[in-house]
Amino acid sequence: MFHRNKILSRRGASSNTPYPPPRAPWYCDYQHGEPVAANSCNVLNIVELPPYTWQPAPPVFAALPPPPAGVNHGRKRHYNEHSARAVKRQRLNPSPTSSPTWIPHSNLAVGEPSTFAPVGSERFHSSPPNTEVLTEPQNLTSLRVFVKDKLSGQMVDLFEACQQQTSDLDRKEACRARLQVDIQKQFPESRLYLTGSSMSGLGCRSSDADLCLVVTGNRRPHPMDVLCQLQRDFRSLSYLVRIQLIKAKVPILKFKERGSFLEFDLNVNNTVGIRNTFLLRTYAYADVRVRPLILVVKKWARHHQINDASKGTLSSYTLVLMVLHYLQTLEQPVLPSFQKTHPECFDPLMDIDEVPDGPRHVRPYTSTNQSSLGELLLGFLRYYATRFSWDKQVISVRQATILPKTNSKEWRNKFICVEEPFEGSNVARAVHEKIKFDAIKKCFSESYQMLNERKDLASILALRAIINEELARR
Repeated sequence: MFHRNKILSRRGASSNTPYPPPRAPWYCDYQHGEPVAANSCNVLNIVELPPYTWQPAPPVFAALPPPPAGVNHGRKRHYNEHSARAVKRQRLNPSPTSSPTWIPHSNLAVGEPSTFAPVGSERFHSSPPNTEVLTEPQNLTSLRVFVKDKLSGQMVDLFEACQQQTSDLDRKEACRARLQVDIQKQFPESRLYLTGSSMSGLGCRSSDADLCLVVTGNRRPHPMDVLCQLQRDFRSLSYLVRIQLIKAKVPILKFKERGSFLEFDLNVNNTVGIRNTFLLRTYAYADVRVRPLILVVKKWARHHQINDASKGTLSSYTLVLMVLHYLQTLEQPVLPSFQKTHPECFDPLMDIDEVPDGPRHVRPYTSTNQSSLGELLLGFLRYYATRFSWDKQVISVRQATILPKTNSKEWRNKFICVEEPFEGSNVARAVHEKIKFDAIKKCFSESYQMLNERKDLASILALRAIINEELARR
């Protein structure tokens, strides 16, 4: 962990070229931190917590004016205290009651220093507890300020119904901790981490939980060998069902927890997901509109069956980057490129065990853009329906701009080009059939026309059915 006044070191000079060369994967350990109240955007004045403890301070609520007519923000979530666990917790934060406004706090406990070493290390390292914390970007603007119309109100209602609850994250974390104990019987020098939308703040109640198993040692086994062994071992675990090995560029083991809605995707040593988790989390909490907009876009894409990379359409990660790119390239941007404004915090050459500490050095960002949620959703659909040149342009969140589509292997003959912020690869490579590409473009075009005409979220997705489905999980 870094001292408060220490500058983050870099392992090499960043390239000035538009497309950085591919890099070899790093292996690491890190301790996750999650904003208090899991994915709630309604957190106030939470005090700093020491590592691996569940000792919450009582929440403090701010008085707000009454909400606009037709917008329901009356739900409250209950506050549950949690006792300390025997197994070290990956997530440290408690479950305070949600309040009607969102104010990210500046003292977010993330965990103690890394106990796993990067590439080349042969053993675990122990170190004394460290109470240094990551800081969330400050934003004292209530989400309600951006609810100026019916469409925006519908988006907030959908977000409130679907956003991941603290209880969801508790269950994912409990299963992760239990799995880690069982996996370490076969792979003693390994640690299991919860990554992806569950930890970045961009998940919903029905989101799968992404797990990254980091295996170290003098002789690291091939990921497929590890997954095949785990597939055999998991069949003997009574709390897991539907265990399936998916052979892909990044192979995963899919499974469900018995008796619950939870589904898991486990990969081995794909540690770029660790970098992504902390980068996306920084964007998620930089502006109060980001998380609701991304959740609505995900639900819209799934409703129209264009959100499944295994079937040749867009992955959720690709959709998130498309939303962030749009927010970065507005005349008055909602978001900057944090990789440009704070390159030392998100350096792709940084030792990965230092990655969790990077966002603590990101200064608060305030956008001058005052567009409502509804205006941003309509603008997002319009941008990709009428303005973005799919055949000539590459989406780059890293540069906060569009890049020219070159004849390199990564972009040649690809229908959709979205740059991975750290590795520079094309995260939209799953869209390799013209019929699927045409369906995606048609979906953007028709949805934009419909929403522009009616200004009603129910005109482009099954609003009530989605809300009812999510509420049924409570």
